[in-house]
Amino acid sequence: MANIEQGLGLLDMVVFAVYVAIIIGVGLWVSRDKKGKQKSTEDYFLAGKSLPWWAVGASLIAANISAEQFIGMSGSGFSIGLAIASYEWMAALTLIIVGKYFLPVFIEKGIYTIPEFVEKRFNKNLKTILAIFWIALYIFVNLTSVLYLGGLALETILGIPLMYSIIGLALFALVYSIYGGLSAVVWTDVIQVFFLVLGGLLTTWLAVHFIGGDEGWFSGIAKMYEAAPGHFEMILDQSNPQYMNLPGIAVLIGGLWVANLYYWGFNQYIIQRTLAAKSVPEAQKGILFAAFLKMIVPFLVVIPGIAAYVITSSPELMANMGSIAGHSMPTAAHADKAYPWLTQFLPAGLKGVVFAALTAAIVSSLASMLNSTATIFTMDIYKEYIDPKAGDHKLVNVGRVTAVVALIVACLVAPLLGNIGQAFQYIQEYTGLVSPGILAVFLLGLFWKKTTSKGAILGVVLSIPFALFLKFMPLNMPFMDQMLYTLLFTLVVIALTSLSTSEADDDEKGIVLTAKTFHTERSFNIAAYAIVIALAVIYALFW
Repeated sequence: MANIEQGLGLLDMVVFAVYVAIIIGVGLWVSRDKKGKQKSTEDYFLAGKSLPWWAVGASLIAANISAEQFIGMSGSGFSIGLAIASYEWMAALTLIIVGKYFLPVFIEKGIYTIPEFVEKRFNKNLKTILAIFWIALYIFVNLTSVLYLGGLALETILGIPLMYSIIGLALFALVYSIYGGLSAVVWTDVIQVFFLVLGGLLTTWLAVHFIGGDEGWFSGIAKMYEAAPGHFEMILDQSNPQYMNLPGIAVLIGGLWVANLYYWGFNQYIIQRTLAAKSVPEAQKGILFAAFLKMIVPFLVVIPGIAAYVITSSPELMANMGSIAGHSMPTAAHADKAYPWLTQFLPAGLKGVVFAALTAAIVSSLASMLNSTATIFTMDIYKEYIDPKAGDHKLVNVGRVTAVVALIVACLVAPLLGNIGQAFQYIQEYTGLVSPGILAVFLLGLFWKKTTSKGAILGVVLSIPFALFLKFMPLNMPFMDQMLYTLLFTLVVIALTSLSTSEADDDEKGIVLTAKTFHTERSFNIAAYAIVIALAVIYALFW
């Protein structure tokens, strides 16, 4: 790490400019129409169902890793420590479950959107309710939080005012993704993941090496553990001030499963990549590739947050950082400044790579969310209720306009998020009001043939007031526990209502599952076992 001035030097700007040129160039190249052929809805929204496994896996991670992780999870690493990595490591296990048990059913149904599956399994009313839910969630929680956190990073690193940073990121995401749809998003994602991993590893290596000093990197890890042993505990006890965010063993066997299964299994901007794969086995290989990448994410984003905590807690290390160490320094109240603050001290050139990685994380997620918001509005609202006879060309253009409008709304709302301390926790908490009800509907809809439409609608509608009741009552209950209890409540409501309102039409819509549905190739099984063993070792070491 070097003592340098704030902002990017000439070499960093050149590196960043090359990155921007590559992304826009590839995005526009992939977006071009084939000679004499206009884009169909399958081309625009599902990349022509032609994606190989490595593109599916890389794109899953690029869509997932955003400012939420680089900024928000590093901030939680600064405040909480390694325990926040459970979101990533448990996600690897969740991906295996999604690949084996959910994906085959979705792909067999030939769907564009998750709400479309809801209509095939239940009815149009529930599909519309969920479509509106998702559009609102993507615009007002996901897009806004990614724009805000990304803007905060640019403001910290470059000194650009927050609103200009937000608008710049929004325009970058639009330029390469709006015309080409999912193809442009996915193929640029493959490049973005390279920058993500490289930039994350560089930051981790240099931050830990700085702490180790002349004794090297491994000494740096040992010194970090010695300086902040509480930051290396995976399972927090009730005496820990962060217990409300990560409530002990419930992280492994409770509410985190609700968040992960919902996110990876039934979230449009994630699952859309797998629906675009060449085949079910190809989609499953892609999911395993994403699971392996998920295993390394905490080393890219959480460790730098812990390193920032150790450095700012040590007067000696701070003195070695130089005169700008006090600029935009992370604190308990503003933990999300940890990652951008660290990047100030990277050597010339490398800072440009890390800045490109951070930008890649932000714009790849923005592009994915925009594409999925456009897909749901176009296919589940516009085509259903506004213009059922619309042709492919018109639907693709409606999708483009929807993406632009969604981004404008998110840009206006994003600056209002300025008063939150740990943005990653904010996103989980507010998504957690909706996710348990939706997860309950899908779990029973997939695996219990007697689930009825009336039961599903009543369950999902009652789940939100129940979640709000648990949140605002003086129960002092961690939000992960609230999610688990909301899921159990919704499952009971759906089951009881279904048993008392069963009709012949509902039975016909039940999904017939056989052992063949869940058959996976030998390579999938071996890789899945390897991931499970690696997870067991990690938790045994850091329990």
